[in-house]
Amino acid sequence: MKLFVGLGNPGPKYAGNRHNIGFMALDRLAEDHGFAPWRKKFQGQVSEGKFGGEKVVLLKPETFMNLSGQSVGEAMRFYKLESTDVTVFHDELDLAPGKCRVKSGGGHAGHNGLRSIHQHLGPHYDRVRLGIGHPGHKDAVAGYVLRDFAKADQEWLDDLIRGISDGAPHLAADDAGKFMNAVALRVAPPRSSTSQPKKKPAQNAAPEPEPVDDRTPMQKLMDKFR
Repeated sequence: MKLFVGLGNPGPKYAGNRHNIGFMALDRLAEDHGFAPWRKKFQGQVSEGKFGGEKVVLLKPETFMNLSGQSVGEAMRFYKLESTDVTVFHDELDLAPGKCRVKSGGGHAGHNGLRSIHQHLGPHYDRVRLGIGHPGHKDAVAGYVLRDFAKADQEWLDDLIRGISDGAPHLAADDAGKFMNAVALRVAPPRSSTSQPKKKPAQNAAPEPEPVDDRTPMQKLMDKFR
């Protein structure tokens, strides 16, 4: 059994925030894969479903970001899970917008949601880091993550969220490679096999040889007077 946790802040005020990309990912996943309706539990919203024979519980903590670990810890104890059964989907300032990386263990890098989870679970859980880019200065971070995604972000955001949903069954099966491939197919799809690259003009092509004149001197003289 796996516990997938999406990080964010509760309520419509925060729904479109960059900080809520974890909530967005789980909402898409639950909808696409026919998970049960969301219900209140563990100080958050929970939805349950299966990928093949693997049961997966989705959790969106409603404790606000800074206390996310309270909700995650409660769910983990209820289901008698190890921290290694938990995967957290969260916004990542240090990745370019639209990038996605899977990571096992490690530090919280100052992320308030991860810091709280560290306090309740320790560092040994998996993360899906969802790039939102950096505002350029640390003093601007708080305002940046609590603002909605711009209209210009919607295309890559939709591709990323759909890719995560496509790859979720692989993630539940502990196959991070296939998960990342599924995301890449949405974010950077391959070119059509029917499209042909444009032909470039040949560089330094050899000049065509001059035609050989094999007329006799007499024929050349006669041709002058024709």
